[in-house]
Amino acid sequence: MNIILLGPPGAGKGTQSDFLRDTYHLTKLATGDMLRAAVKEGTELGQKADAVMKAGQLVSDDIMIGIIKDAIKQCPKGFILDGFPRTTGQARALDEMLLSLNKKLDFVIELKVDDAALVERISGRYSCADCGAGYHVTFNPTSVEGTCDVCGSHKMTRRADDNAETVKKRLDAYHAQTAPIIPYYAAHGNLRSVDGMADIAEVTRAINAILTNGGSEASASDKRQAK
Repeated sequence: MNIILLGPPGAGKGTQSDFLRDTYHLTKLATGDMLRAAVKEGTELGQKADAVMKAGQLVSDDIMIGIIKDAIKQCPKGFILDGFPRTTGQARALDEMLLSLNKKLDFVIELKVDDAALVERISGRYSCADCGAGYHVTFNPTSVEGTCDVCGSHKMTRRADDNAETVKKRLDAYHAQTAPIIPYYAAHGNLRSVDGMADIAEVTRAINAILTNGGSEASASDKRQAK
């Protein structure tokens, strides 16, 4: 089974891809991880990517597709692709590459989110600097202000990019560059949508239902779009 997870930063792709990996024994392919691994291993493509990044440039689609192709060859039971494709051009290139391997995408699952709610969700996140336990100022605060519920530490930290302004910019970039690939996959008939703003367990249940039904039933979001 080969799957792509789509959704803006903070939509929960990482959490859900971990579920898919563990439940269906798939290989999780995150573009950043693949790049770092190729560079560390010193593969031909890794060396090219390293030179490009050291020059302060973006890794080309051709190099990235090549790295993904090498990784997919090592996925006997299938893969979950997180972070790629980001453009329609990349989506087409990915399809061509999969065809060359006699493979195809089974599902493209979109985690639909509300921008305003997502900004609140991300900008309120913080964690314990000692044990890593995660919290949220509104939805999951510590029981005692400034004290970690898990280890009792008073050291709290927040990611530098977890602020409203940065999140809005990342959402704008997603809508401009990545969202246009959604119609591309819808036209291919393998797009399914779930409510990414639901509880984590509910999102997991919805994704699991799509996969176990073999895609024979569209999600609620798909049905609304078809009306």
